[in-house]
Amino acid sequence: MALDREKVLDTALRLIDEVGLDGLSLRRLAKELGVQAPALYWHFSSKKELLDHLVAAANDRAEQGTTGLPAPGETWDEWLAEGMRVRRRAMLAHRDGARLASGNRPTPDSFPRIERTLGVLVEAGFTPEDAARAVIVLGHYVSGFVLDEQGDADREDDEQPALDPEEFPLLAAGGKAVLERDTLFEYGLQRLLDGMRAQVNGVPRP
Repeated sequence: MALDREKVLDTALRLIDEVGLDGLSLRRLAKELGVQAPALYWHFSSKKELLDHLVAAANDRAEQGTTGLPAPGETWDEWLAEGMRVRRRAMLAHRDGARLASGNRPTPDSFPRIERTLGVLVEAGFTPEDAARAVIVLGHYVSGFVLDEQGDADREDDEQPALDPEEFPLLAAGGKAVLERDTLFEYGLQRLLDGMRAQVNGVPRP
């Protein structure tokens, strides 16, 4: 039976949703596909390579329906911010999505998408080196945020410690903001973009 790579990736993502990242193995994946484990090595030499391709496929699918470039009149920072929101949604769409994305290496299939992103930033005025650094830092921010977000989901039934708002008024007020995940994500994202805007606009560092 000839294996289709897309079917392998789709099945692997479904298994992750069902049993989690730790429950996924090449042997279990092969059993689900109705083949022997060695058949998977025609496509992926190891579980790590499979995971790298899963991340690339998830990112590419998240971009479906777009050109992967800023729309007419859209600024580089607006476009980049939306890309990070899409990336967050893609991670949240799957169990252990942030763990899956963390520590992965780009695959050749993802090179065109990364090159387009760097090209937009270089055209905006960044050096290739700073563009690459910015993309990596933003990616780490998104995956770290979602990692915490999905961890919170696992702990949602835990009892929260009581907090006296009269004794800790600032903590009580600030704690409400922490619970607004979308707002919190946007706050951090915009602060990172503020730094990028300042850099490309030539604002001197303190």
